[in-house]
Amino acid sequence: MTHKPSFELSLTRRISAPPEFVFDAFVAGDQLSKWCAPRGMTVPKVALDARVGQGYRLTMEARDRSTFTVTGEYRELLRPTRIAYTWQWVDDATTALETLVLVELRPCDEGTELVLTHSGFSEPGMRDAHIPGWNSSLNRLVEMLDPRGTAANLALSGDPRSTNTWSVRIALAEKGLHYEMVQRAPHSAEQVRLHPFGRIPALRDGDFILFETSAIVRYLDECFPEPALMPASVRERARAEQWVSAASLYLYDAMIRRYVLQYLFPKGPGGEPDAGVIAAARVEITRHLAILDDAYGEHNAITGETFGIADLVLVPIIDYLARSPGGEELLAAAPNVSRALASARARPSFQATHPSAKPAT
Repeated sequence: MTHKPSFELSLTRRISAPPEFVFDAFVAGDQLSKWCAPRGMTVPKVALDARVGQGYRLTMEARDRSTFTVTGEYRELLRPTRIAYTWQWVDDATTALETLVLVELRPCDEGTELVLTHSGFSEPGMRDAHIPGWNSSLNRLVEMLDPRGTAANLALSGDPRSTNTWSVRIALAEKGLHYEMVQRAPHSAEQVRLHPFGRIPALRDGDFILFETSAIVRYLDECFPEPALMPASVRERARAEQWVSAASLYLYDAMIRRYVLQYLFPKGPGGEPDAGVIAAARVEITRHLAILDDAYGEHNAITGETFGIADLVLVPIIDYLARSPGGEELLAAAPNVSRALASARARPSFQATHPSAKPAT
């Protein structure tokens, strides 16, 4: 007799809640609906009868309205230490195989050690396809039960004074997300482990690590939809990406690297700011501000009415410029930019994350 191969995955989490609370999160429909789907997805439908021999049916919905339904039967319910249930995707020929989920809960100093084993996969690719979804879902479970909320998983590594780090912090504040701010310098050994190019910032979300400001903000926007940081229309999303790219490729170099940093870290003769570098930068900055002034027009957001990803990338650069010697004079020729900056400075997210403010968690 030949036996079909079986592959399994095993994941562990430490949760700051007693085992009874964690157990209930798996067997109460109102709690399952809050966490049992990867980030960026919702659970609009869940029905269950948490008794051995009875079953459940859970539907996950993506932002594009596509749905994924899983169903199964409870095989073991030993409160508060052990849960076993089958898992089978509905209307999906590639994953119609019935598998088994085993949840073991053990008391520990933090509260509960959760070990989830999902077994019975017929091939390693099918097993591996479930790992990101389970990791993301378990992150949400941790946040639902941990008093720290999202700070139990989200950690931002960088320097709060950096414009790029500041941009991500504004995004986190706009979303109302708690996180751990880990102060690290560019190219430090610790930062290189998160960002292979050694730059800042980098974001850790549980097991998931991401670098580059635009990618991080887009990830946060997909995972935590409200308020949206990307415009709704195709054209405005493209314009937002246009200004994010322009800020990185053109504005940062002239306004920050060759102007602001000349005053903060002088490299000219006698340890003074290099007047030649600054003069050349001012010519470019004047042209750049004129372009921005035309783009803002009567609006306080670069793509229209709503503050979004392009603004939170642009604002730290413009604010640093305004606070540098001669900066206000440069901005006086760009009244629309000055007005947009004043509007951004009034936002709670700007004030809470300003480099002069104490990093929030």
